[in-house]
Amino acid sequence: MVERLPRGTASRPLVLFDGDCGFCRRWVARWQLSTRGRVRFEPGHWWLRWPLGIPKANLRRAMQLVEPSGRVSQGAEAVFRMLAWSPRRGTRAVARLGLLPGVLHAARGVYAVISRNRRTAAKVDSWLFGRTVVPHEYRLVRWAFLRLMGGTFFIAFTSLGRQVLGLYGARGIRPVRERLDAHLKGEPGWQRWRLTPSVFWLDASDEALVRGCRAGQLLSLALTFNLAPRRSAMLLWALYLSYVAVGREFLSFQWDVLLLEMGLLSALTAPGGLRPGLGRDAPSALDVFLFRMLVFRLYFGSGVSKLQSGDRTWRELTAMDHYYETAPLPTRGGWYAHHLPQWFHRATTAATLGLETGLPFLTFAPRKVRQLAFWVFAGLQGTIAATGNYGFFNVQALALGLWLLDDAALKRVLPLEADAPARPRRWWRTALSAVVAAPVVALGASEVLRRFDWWPRRSERVLGALGWLESQARPLRSVNPYGLFSVMTVERPEILIEGSDDGAHWKEYPFRYKVSDLERPPRWVAPHQPRLDWQMWFAALGAPSGWFLALMGRLLEGSPEVLKLLEANPFPDTPPRMVRAVLYDYKMADLEERRRTGTWWKRERLGLYVPPLALAPGPRPTDRVPRLQRNAQA
Repeated sequence: MVERLPRGTASRPLVLFDGDCGFCRRWVARWQLSTRGRVRFEPGHWWLRWPLGIPKANLRRAMQLVEPSGRVSQGAEAVFRMLAWSPRRGTRAVARLGLLPGVLHAARGVYAVISRNRRTAAKVDSWLFGRTVVPHEYRLVRWAFLRLMGGTFFIAFTSLGRQVLGLYGARGIRPVRERLDAHLKGEPGWQRWRLTPSVFWLDASDEALVRGCRAGQLLSLALTFNLAPRRSAMLLWALYLSYVAVGREFLSFQWDVLLLEMGLLSALTAPGGLRPGLGRDAPSALDVFLFRMLVFRLYFGSGVSKLQSGDRTWRELTAMDHYYETAPLPTRGGWYAHHLPQWFHRATTAATLGLETGLPFLTFAPRKVRQLAFWVFAGLQGTIAATGNYGFFNVQALALGLWLLDDAALKRVLPLEADAPARPRRWWRTALSAVVAAPVVALGASEVLRRFDWWPRRSERVLGALGWLESQARPLRSVNPYGLFSVMTVERPEILIEGSDDGAHWKEYPFRYKVSDLERPPRWVAPHQPRLDWQMWFAALGAPSGWFLALMGRLLEGSPEVLKLLEANPFPDTPPRMVRAVLYDYKMADLEERRRTGTWWKRERLGLYVPPLALAPGPRPTDRVPRLQRNAQA
């Protein structure tokens, strides 16, 4: 129904609503926050309705909007026309969409159903949005998230600093200097920096590698204690990218690139200034959307990749029968979980698939539902942390999940108050966020669509543009696909490296954390990530790789940096004349065998993984990967 009243009836739009309806009052309070005083809201008393000629029956049926032009509308149309007065661009865009003929017709039907069932609608509204009406602010969420990001970066750089020389030093397994000297020969300097963005082009010495980790720790503490958070976040992202760009296998884990993606978004949303507190500039709707989109991609990508892999363990719901036993670095909690009944493993397999494919959609749901999703995801991460060592992944996943909450929810545990009210973000900050967000949104959306092959057939130009954009963004490693454990390993091969002086008596090189000793219980090492121990698990699943042969060469040389990555050196005086790698099949001992013998594992020898090797004769520079040859006496 639309009426025309005399022009100039009011200086601003007037909304009349049923003041006796609690459901109506809550939504009016929300609209007041959205329109920021540009619309006047009043209960429909007779002295307001009578001059406007609005019957009481009309007000009982639907809210009424009286515009300054004299136009009167009601119901769904009144809602959208009222929202068009909001100062927020996103709200006005929703209003324009709602006034389209087909959309408006459907909205009128929904409005009529809600109007006839207000009590039921009020209960649903309370469950979805809560009983109180609060503005959706995220300054406290950002503050808590950035503190956790600082802690995560500190863990990452501290963990890497303990291993960096053994992995990447001049006498390490994968020397960075060799990598850069041999990489992109003949390419111009700018092209090298674009394809391998790393500060170590300037200096790849051992001292520089160590200094980089120390600088990362200091910057992480600065971000943790809210000291110049925007600059700290940007420098942390650039510094960690410098390591990942040259790190190859040992820095290729999904939580490494996830940390880069989270670091880039952190730099975009962090407040400026030296000691900004909660920050005067509130996170924009775009910032919040990008973080929630990342939550969605992380979990949804992991779930869909399991379904699309064709792996029979996920299809037959037997993946958890093997998960705890074949985890790269299992924990004692995982050992006990492995011995739970089979029905439990099937149930948790189904629950994992359901949570990772269905629950991510709740990241875009109303606030109460998002809070539920946050707690379910937090429980999932807690379970993963208790049964497996996945470095700092669980910490960063929990931090990322904070963006499913808002300030009102966090104030229950973090009673912090801003020292000044929020202000709109400056135009140049919004423009910068939009410029960076455009490729992030495009690549993130295309990655989701490609999982389902939803691209139309005639989209060569779109695919070509996205392919070019992806090739340009790939070196930054800040927009990535995610898919953890899409194929479940059902056996646990383990490699034991042995050295010998005579080819008859062999001594094992003990690792700190990987499975080897049958009587040593699984250890809980997270959030530290022993990267060599992790890669030993991957190496056992395939043929010997270049880094593995380089590791054996460093053991023949007696490299002290590499030996520090191990638990002990069985040849403390001089390196062995030869080394070999033996492959075993490990299984978890059952509970009765554990009580009877005290062993946690049982194993069966499968054969040689790498035959005995010795150093090739002749002098060689000490900072080059050693040359190996098969030992003829073995």
